[in-house]
Amino acid sequence: MEQKTYIKIPLERVGVLIGPKGKVKRRIEDTFGVTLSIDSGSGAVEVTLNPEAKDVTAIFTVRSIVKAIGRGFNPRRAARLADEDYDLLIIDLTDYVGRSKNALARVKGRIIGKNGRSRALLEELTETMISVYGHTVAIIGRVDGLNVAREAILMLVRGAFHKTVWNFLYAWRRKMRKERTELWEETPEPKAELR
Repeated sequence: MEQKTYIKIPLERVGVLIGPKGKVKRRIEDTFGVTLSIDSGSGAVEVTLNPEAKDVTAIFTVRSIVKAIGRGFNPRRAARLADEDYDLLIIDLTDYVGRSKNALARVKGRIIGKNGRSRALLEELTETMISVYGHTVAIIGRVDGLNVAREAILMLVRGAFHKTVWNFLYAWRRKMRKERTELWEETPEPKAELR
C-alpha cells in the first residue's frame, strides 16, 4: 500500500522548498526515499514514500522538514529534523494576541529584538533554532530546549521584561550544565580488563 501525507505551505516558500534548479527537492527525495509533488499554485505538497524505501518513518521526517521550510527555515536548518533527537514546535501567535496586525508586529518585534539580538540570544541559551514567520514562531531543537524556548517566547508574548526572560534562561542553563556534569560524575570508571 502506498503511503502518502499532505501538507500546505505558504506560496512564497514553495521556491525555497524546490530550490535552485530543483536541487533542494531532489536532495530531500534522494535522502529519504520519497517523492515530492508540489503544486506551486496552491502551496500543497504531497509526500509519497517510495515502495523500495526501507525506513517508513521517513515520510514523517520529510513532512516535518517541509513544514519547517514553510515556516521560514532555510533547507539546511530544516534538515536538522532528520536527527531523531530534534523536533519542530510551532507557536501560533494569534492564539495569544488575536489577529490585530499591530499586536502581532509588536510581539514579533519583542521576540526578534533589535537587529535580531533577542532571537539570537534565545537560540544560544536554549540551543535551538527559531524562525519568526507570518503569525507563527517555529522552533527546531532537542525536546528539553524546545520546551524552555517555548516558555521563554510565551513570557515575551505575555509582556515579561526581556531581563526577566534572560534570567529565567540563564537559571535553566546553569541547571542543565549541573545535571550534565553530575551525569558524567556518577558514571563509574570502567574496570581495567585483564587479557
